[in-house]
Amino acid sequence: MKVVKIAVLTFVAISFVALAGAYTIQTDNKGAPQLTLNGGTNGPVPFPHMAHQKALGDCALCHQLFPQKVGGIDELKASGELQKKQVMNKHCTKCHKQMKNEGKKTGPTTCKACHVKS
Repeated sequence: MKVVKIAVLTFVAISFVALAGAYTIQTDNKGAPQLTLNGGTNGPVPFPHMAHQKALGDCALCHQLFPQKVGGIDELKASGELQKKQVMNKHCTKCHKQMKNEGKKTGPTTCKACHVKS
């Protein structure tokens, strides 16, 4: 009887460790720490992806609209699902301005502060 209890407890412990490991593997890959977004004629936009993850905590705040793949925003614009300046005006700068108004540390709120002309 004692052997059965030990076997069951061992199985439960191993299962817990395996599930915890699988959960960690799935949640650790949060994408590239730094991205460069297509900024159109105003130049590319360096995007500190990891800084946004730390500041926001909830990936869905951005990724409910923007797909998690390279060129995803450009594809949405090309298909008409996103307007040309919708990303910046209705999402990026809107969020930055809101955080600034709340007295929180935030990113730039003007076009030229993000877009880098070559």
